[in-house]
Amino acid sequence: MSIDKSQIRNAATVIVLRNRFEEPHILMGQRGAKAVFMPNKFVFPGGAVDAGDADIPLATALTGTCAARLAEDADPSLAHALAAAAIRELWEETGLVLGHPGRWAAHPPADWESYAATGHLPHAAPLQFVFRALTPPGRPRRFDARFFLVDAADIAGDLDDFSAASDELSHLQWVKLSEARAFDMPFITEVVLAEIEARAGDTAPPASVPFFKNNDEESLFLRLRGFPQPD
Repeated sequence: MSIDKSQIRNAATVIVLRNRFEEPHILMGQRGAKAVFMPNKFVFPGGAVDAGDADIPLATALTGTCAARLAEDADPSLAHALAAAAIRELWEETGLVLGHPGRWAAHPPADWESYAATGHLPHAAPLQFVFRALTPPGRPRRFDARFFLVDAADIAGDLDDFSAASDELSHLQWVKLSEARAFDMPFITEVVLAEIEARAGDTAPPASVPFFKNNDEESLFLRLRGFPQPD
């Protein structure tokens, strides 16, 4: 079935933070020159939620706080799919595994086969929901993107081995957080970077999650707090 490119698609983006207490670095890559959406820009790994992501078994779930905030101004059932999509996109675009060792009870969908072959189940608990942005009207593609921060210490395997990555992002590299703004990146990525810089040394969930809500009527800046949940 073909995808309507004008339709707003839910998406998940992952910001991997390395050496956060010493000399913080983040993982970024460059989109291709022929990409319809943000060509040549340096971005974090991520992409659209696939239909099958909602049914992917998770070794660990998102924290209660993150799940509650993802459910605010959204379908609560999306939280699971967003977490799975974040883990899948991280694997596809970088070859890095956010997972616990384990065997799948059933044969995985085609777009999860290579991840499952690593011998891991998706590990969502380390994903910290930190930002949400809706692409403004008039763009060739629109996404309702949720940004997740994850500490590199929670990644399984070699942090410098990108050999299993697809070719969707080139020049994958660990960028010093203090120097990341020198790269050619989308405006929203710069805004998210400011949030990450402000909380690089803080592992607690943010007090609230910024949400840039751009719709056909107006652009709003909201704060997602969710309902208090025990983690």
